[in-house]
Amino acid sequence: MAETPAPVMADDQPAGPPATAGRPATEEVFGRPGRPLSRNPFVVGFVGGLGALLAYATYLAVRSATSMLVLIFIALFLAVALNPAVRRLQGWGLSRGVAVMIVGFGTVLVFCGGLFALVPPIITQSSEFTAELPEYIQDLKSNSTLNELNDRFDIIDKVTAAANGQNATRLFGGVLGGARLVFGTLFNVFTVFVLTLYFMAAFERLKTGAYRLVPASRRPRVELLGDEILGKVGAYMVGALAIALVAGTSTFIFLWICGVAYKFALAFVVAICDLIPQIGATLGAIVVSVVCFATSIPVGIAAVVFFVIYQQVENYIIYPRVMRRSVHVTDLAAIVAALLGVALLGVIGALIAIPTVAAIQLVVREVVLPRQEQH
Repeated sequence: MAETPAPVMADDQPAGPPATAGRPATEEVFGRPGRPLSRNPFVVGFVGGLGALLAYATYLAVRSATSMLVLIFIALFLAVALNPAVRRLQGWGLSRGVAVMIVGFGTVLVFCGGLFALVPPIITQSSEFTAELPEYIQDLKSNSTLNELNDRFDIIDKVTAAANGQNATRLFGGVLGGARLVFGTLFNVFTVFVLTLYFMAAFERLKTGAYRLVPASRRPRVELLGDEILGKVGAYMVGALAIALVAGTSTFIFLWICGVAYKFALAFVVAICDLIPQIGATLGAIVVSVVCFATSIPVGIAAVVFFVIYQQVENYIIYPRVMRRSVHVTDLAAIVAALLGVALLGVIGALIAIPTVAAIQLVVREVVLPRQEQH
């Protein structure tokens, strides 16, 4: 006779505990289960409280590590911006490690060249200004209006007292405070430089790992969009460097015509400041104008007129056109993005504003609008 097959439980799960003698098999051996604990108000409140505590602890951790997170973000942005240069060197047959070292060494040379151009003039001018400051203050006493104000409020005497070397040292928190500021700045610069090298060396691995987090069905399209966005960041850096070069060159020519000392250093200051959208050119213009006024009043007035005209040309002609060609951002979007970036995140917001707008425009054009057309 054929064997009767044994009953198979659903999902291959073993049968429940046997029924107790004298009790129907359909009844629960240990009674009916109660309501799930997840619906209990106490459990819901407890889990919600744990979630709130975890969110607050995360907020405190992020706030405590804000300075380091900013350095990491700057290094990552620089790595993305410098990656096209590394790829270009790789296209010439160099390995990625060698290409990263060449790009990093070139960046260090530019940075050190800027320091050598800036530090000696700053030290010299600061020493001369400190030595001649008392004489300047005495010259102010010849003004009748200032003499009247000085008789009432002792303005000149207070300025003279504040201008001595001891108070100047206190202004920077003493020798220890000044050393802490210098070494802190050097540490931040070194940290950003090292992180940038690491990010550039591991850029392809990081990018591949990030793409693997996307579902396989959508991965090819996400890779295409991601590569396009990363390319726009590199194109933005090239455009920003081109604008800074134009600003520095124009300033150098103006200072050379006016016969201002340290024209190369001042032009370098303008070029570096001009990397910051919208506000950077103003900061560089203020520094150069102050030096020009120290040279002579007519030269200072000419500097103010020059920078006012140049900034209008840069903000409304050069900058929008270069960004439109490099990252394909409209003139209005470039200006609005830079202003909003400065208002929200300061200098960092200004640096990432244009690439962010370019990425948003790409996602809207390639993802959002086609999806809307389907419905």
